[in-house]
Amino acid sequence: MAGQPGPGQPPAAGHPGPGRPDPGSPAAPGGPAEPTDGDLLRRHVSGDAGAFGILFVRHRERLWAVAVRTLGDPDEAADALQDAMISAFRRAADFRGESAVTTWLHRIVVNACLDRLRRRAARPAASGMDEQTLDVLAHGLAAPDQDTALDVRAALRTLAPEQRAALVLVDMLGYPVADTADILGISVGTVKSRCARGRARLLPLLAHLRRGPAGPPGPGRNQPAVPRVSPPEGAGENRA
Repeated sequence: MAGQPGPGQPPAAGHPGPGRPDPGSPAAPGGPAEPTDGDLLRRHVSGDAGAFGILFVRHRERLWAVAVRTLGDPDEAADALQDAMISAFRRAADFRGESAVTTWLHRIVVNACLDRLRRRAARPAASGMDEQTLDVLAHGLAAPDQDTALDVRAALRTLAPEQRAALVLVDMLGYPVADTADILGISVGTVKSRCARGRARLLPLLAHLRRGPAGPPGPGRNQPAVPRVSPPEGAGENRA
């Protein structure tokens, strides 16, 4: 698909959540207003051959970031993003405006990624990632080193696809919980509980990152603190 990010293209970081009002402010004082996302989608449905391409280019960096972080493989992410945009292109007439266009696009991309995760053969993981690594990724920085990057991908593979999608959106890409709930089509409480259970599953795999190369710490005042596990927010909400 024209305008699709290449497999090696780095995703942009620090994105706002997708549920924001569609852009439509004037590009310059007195100048013509940029078409909103809704305008572009309506023009596409009406037969405007270039409208969907403009819409995709406007949001591709955020959509690419979601795909590549969820799947952990640039080639698979590119394929999933292309599949998702073909689906959105064909299903545009079904959009009813019940959510922001960006939320709708994100939902299609996440579903395409989840389909691929469910089909992918499970691979055992030997190590994991902690919240410090998640925080680094959330701020758009590279993983501390290649070994840690491999650990990130391996650890994410241990999560159920639904937990993985929630954790990527909230912890790695910084989307608000409410926007994540809209994208995934679940309640805010379910997003929180999926993230909490995902973090709890990953943290036991992080001991080697917390301890460093010297091996397990001995007892005493120099022993590092146990890694923090976020409280299970949303406990009592819908279980996923």
